Amino acid sequence: MAEMKSMFREVLPKQGQLSVEDITTMVLCKPKLLPLKSLTLEKLEKMQQAAQDTIRQQEMAEKQQQQITH
Repeated sequence: MAEMKSMFREVLPKQGQLSVEDITTMVLCKPKLLPLKSLTLEKLEKMQQAAQDTIRQQEMAEKQQQQITH
């Protein structure tokens, strides 16, 4: 990689201390509210509940048919 020549010359002290004033601070931002459940998860749960309800209804209908025939 070719080195670029800077307009400024780096100067390091020959005596004393070298201090750097680059202080990192945390930046606070507005909190983001996230839903506890995603829309996709809610849809899947509704579909699963509907399927379970259908199965229960079919099982109850079969039990009633068995009671009638016996």
